[in-house]
Amino acid sequence: MRGILPATWSGPLMSVMRIVFGLFFLMHGTQKYFNWPAAMPMEVEVVSWFGLAGILELVGGTLMILGLFTRPVAFVLAGEMAVAYFMVHIPNGGIWPLNNGGEPAALYCFAFLFFAAAGPGTIAIDKPHMDPSKH
Repeated sequence: MRGILPATWSGPLMSVMRIVFGLFFLMHGTQKYFNWPAAMPMEVEVVSWFGLAGILELVGGTLMILGLFTRPVAFVLAGEMAVAYFMVHIPNGGIWPLNNGGEPAALYCFAFLFFAAAGPGTIAIDKPHMDPSKH
């Protein structure tokens, strides 16, 4: 044992982190399309950048929770958050996340980039034998 927690906990804790990030991301999509858990201040047009983001949040968040197609889905979601940061946040407050309100977008981007590289953890529908990094 090195550190506070046993190394054997890393896989399950990575899965818990993936599930929590997926759940929070899913809630951004449910907010856009179902006004839950909080109402949107504006109506979302399905055929718009914001509407596309909502669809990616609904579908991608659900797949991340399940641990299904984790690596490609996480890569797409990281890209979505990078686009959101550069298209929405930087024009509205400059480069620094604390000034432009883009801290959540930046954190989601790098968390999803981590899952794209590391995989889903041990608790997932994706099987380890399907993971190309394990060969």
